[in-house]
Amino acid sequence: MSFNDLSEQEIQRREALTKLRDMGIEPYPAKLFPVDTLSSEIKQNFVEGKKVVIAGRLMARRIQGKASFAELQDSAGRIQIYVNRDEICLSDDKTMYNDVYKKLLDLGDFIGIEGELFKTKVGEISVRVKEFTVLSKSLKPLPQPKTDEDGNVHDAFTDPELRYRQRYVDLVVNPKVKEVFVKRTKLFKAMRQFFDEAGYFEVETPILQPIAGGAAAKPFMTHHNALDIPLYMRIANELYLKRLIVGGFDGVYEFSKNFRNEGMDRTHNPEFTAMEIYVSYKDYNWMMDFTEKLLEHCAVSVNGSSDATFGEHKINFKAPYKRVTMRQSIIDFTGFDIDGKSETELFDAAKGMGIDVNDTMGKGKLIDEMFGEKCEGNYIQPTFITDYPKEMSPLCKVHRENPELTERFELMICGKEVANAYSELNDPIDQRERFEEQLKLAAKGDDEASEFIDHDFLRALEYGMPPTSGLGIGMDRLIMYLTDNQSIQEVLLFPQMKPEKKEKKLELNDNEKVIFDIISKESTMALGDLKTQAGLSGKGWDKGIKGLTKQNLVKVSKIDDNLVVDLV
Repeated sequence: MSFNDLSEQEIQRREALTKLRDMGIEPYPAKLFPVDTLSSEIKQNFVEGKKVVIAGRLMARRIQGKASFAELQDSAGRIQIYVNRDEICLSDDKTMYNDVYKKLLDLGDFIGIEGELFKTKVGEISVRVKEFTVLSKSLKPLPQPKTDEDGNVHDAFTDPELRYRQRYVDLVVNPKVKEVFVKRTKLFKAMRQFFDEAGYFEVETPILQPIAGGAAAKPFMTHHNALDIPLYMRIANELYLKRLIVGGFDGVYEFSKNFRNEGMDRTHNPEFTAMEIYVSYKDYNWMMDFTEKLLEHCAVSVNGSSDATFGEHKINFKAPYKRVTMRQSIIDFTGFDIDGKSETELFDAAKGMGIDVNDTMGKGKLIDEMFGEKCEGNYIQPTFITDYPKEMSPLCKVHRENPELTERFELMICGKEVANAYSELNDPIDQRERFEEQLKLAAKGDDEASEFIDHDFLRALEYGMPPTSGLGIGMDRLIMYLTDNQSIQEVLLFPQMKPEKKEKKLELNDNEKVIFDIISKESTMALGDLKTQAGLSGKGWDKGIKGLTKQNLVKVSKIDDNLVVDLV
């Protein structure tokens, strides 16, 4: 990177970096700095005169002659520091204050502080600096949001694309962002604690898989060179966890990174985190009880309360949750009863409701569209939607009372699915038939039907799997609800982004620069006026205007009898 690519501030910071080194100060020292406390601990356990060693970013500074107040930001917050020239420079040499502190330090630099605690005249807890150490020089200036007398914030770092792309800056200048990710970690810890105390076992299953099984989704593909075989990045971990139940575990769970080569929007990212748990000798009724207790525990652990706010909605995670069959839900919101209806009747009914349907849709897909279009969005408070049609659930056990249904539930919150659970299908013959039916639907054009049969999983089932219930939870969506974030990008530290657009660098010669600087201010000028203002020789003018035209930066056109130059 040349100096021509840098802003004035970036150039000044690099010059300061050089001056520090010329003075024998290494701006990126290798030696550890012996931090012994954090800003939050100082405020909670203040003791007048206590010696402390802290470190962090210099975020604000108010220099008043030979003394200065500044703000230091560490991982726990901010604290005021007081720097006095004569206290950090005990000899006649005042270089550390007059040159290093006042001139060569910039906002955003990391410094280490050794000092004593005191309170200012207005009672603010502060650190009286006895010695400071440069720990890391910041070469790019941080955004500096400012608040005016009326409380209005200016120059805030709020552009979503910049925030997601430069999360490292976002975390520094927008403290509330960090709180979201602290709560995300609390959610995972709370869920682990709940499972571990119940006696279930955390496991890890493959991310690279020979078959994209366990869900209907478009996978990412790769190639294993040594084995010369295609592999798929995991779309779900369900079939591997069930293999472990076959192997004798009573209960297993995993927080898995899943990958689906599909669209991106405010609630979907191609890489996402799911939790799946499988418990033997249980059914979906037990799992509903277990799920509502789990989520109540998680809400309290994350927010200190079972209540949460999501946009305009107040959500109560306290158990028990309402339970509604899919059939009853569709009756409630459309008046149509799906029970016993043929595919043709379902097709005509969906079309009559104004739902976009096509010939590739089977019974399950048609019912799913009815529920998604007419019912799903009405469930704001946590609600279990139960007893799904058999065609929609190829891995789920047939309902004990109605062979057209399965023992499945989805948990709806604020109109979106957060959890999905089954009484798991453990009949290997039935499972094979379901897989084969999915292949037929896929061949028909159903993009949500599975295109694979996992023969090894079927073999595992043939060895026998006990009655089992399984649950999957979208962790990203759950933390969105618990932290009042409408976009999944807000709860992912580094969400997938479109490639960054690189600004085209203008490479202009001296003549082109003169002309371009003038036209940039006016946008449109008469060619004669522009030529006069440029003050170039005839040859210089001709080369300059032709060069700008060739680079498509300006356009020369004739209006009536006059030549006009427009900025493109």
